[in-house]
Amino acid sequence: MAHYPELYMVIDGERIAAGKRRTFPVVNPATGAVIGQLPMAETADLDRALAAAGRGFARWREASAQTRAAVLEGAARLLEERREDIARIATLEQGKPLAETRIEVTMNANLFRFYAGEVHRIYGRVLVRPAGLRATVMHEPVGPVAAFAPWNFPLGNPGRKLGAPIAAGCSVILKAAEETPASALAVLQCLYDAGLPGDVAQAVFGDPAQVSSYLLASPVIRKLSFTGSTEVGKALMKLAANDLKRTTMELGGHGPVLVFDDVDVEAVLDAVVPHKFRNAGQVCVAPTRFIIQDGIYEQFVAGFAKRASALKVGDGLEDGVQMGPMANARRPEAMERLIGDAIESGATLNCGGKRIGNQGYFFAPTVLSDIPLTAAIMNEEPFGPVALINRYASGDDMVREANRLPYGLATYCWTTNAKRQKLIAPRLETGMLAFNTTTIGGADAPFGGVKWSGHGHEDGPEGLAACLVTKTIHEG
Repeated sequence: MAHYPELYMVIDGERIAAGKRRTFPVVNPATGAVIGQLPMAETADLDRALAAAGRGFARWREASAQTRAAVLEGAARLLEERREDIARIATLEQGKPLAETRIEVTMNANLFRFYAGEVHRIYGRVLVRPAGLRATVMHEPVGPVAAFAPWNFPLGNPGRKLGAPIAAGCSVILKAAEETPASALAVLQCLYDAGLPGDVAQAVFGDPAQVSSYLLASPVIRKLSFTGSTEVGKALMKLAANDLKRTTMELGGHGPVLVFDDVDVEAVLDAVVPHKFRNAGQVCVAPTRFIIQDGIYEQFVAGFAKRASALKVGDGLEDGVQMGPMANARRPEAMERLIGDAIESGATLNCGGKRIGNQGYFFAPTVLSDIPLTAAIMNEEPFGPVALINRYASGDDMVREANRLPYGLATYCWTTNAKRQKLIAPRLETGMLAFNTTTIGGADAPFGGVKWSGHGHEDGPEGLAACLVTKTIHEG
């Protein structure tokens, strides 16, 4: 499948095509060419979606665990059967290589299967009471969920927003990114084809501020789930607070990577360099600030730059491409601003630092070293293909730098000293911590951050629990 599908919204089970509506042009970031026109929701569409979500919740909360599990298991199977088609759609509209979009499809299938099992483990408990009295604790679905997903994982983010609420018995209004709509629609279609009623999950698109403010003002919505920037997340939380809606917020990061001088430097580089430039660095848990102990600093910088310069950058549909374009025109502009400021501040440019070619949004894998902490890039999440490498003398200095920023999503640490691992783990302010690996998630593992990186979790039993409320029943 080399073509890009027609775009639509899904409201109350009906596909809403562009027609004479306002549309948003979807662009292939590898070429800069418009490949689709996405219909944008009007107020009447949102009213209809809210009414359907209320009905869908009343229906789905009564569905048996077996019914919900069958839908999730069926969707997982369909995702796997359609993997190549869905992966190509995601690469066309987001840019990352096919190898990465295939992984996203598998990630969703694994998550849906995990939640198909978890629906059977929504346990309550009976409390100890004197004879004649009884007290029980129950967990019930929170209600209709407004879910907002960004463009950087066009398949994985919508999957996360849909899987847990559906497992819990909630309905969902999904607003995925306008830049990558067809990916979200493909995931949703697998759920429909597996038997999910059309009013249980819907997809709308539109101006983000308008859609979010309208949905969050409605009493129908009882939970907000958002993945995106800290700035936008704070604004949405204020809207949700007006009606005391529950929130799950997966926000920005600025991933520190502590590398101690007891490691095999070449082996560490072989692991972290591909991970740094995965999805052109447009990953909330991307390793970004490399905090390197003095003794291995020069070797680390040289080896990092050598590997980064050798990466094959190109259209994600081409064989052998290791890094695709950035997702939209805004990202190369941000890279030029941040990298230029860092160099003016005194940082050393070891490789990259510029756009590639004259079409699309390609930017060279970039390595900066000796960056002053006052440079903007050391304080703002760059969200791009740039590694920031600085030297530190002691473990205490390294921990201080890792904790310096208000973000706390993912932290990486490389050391062969088991005692150091045990001592350093509680000192690092982060929601997720990886020792000697780049693996930072899994269907059964809670995913989320602390401080300005948000609160609550997706994935794992915790992701399901975030879509449930607790009720205590006392009987005499």
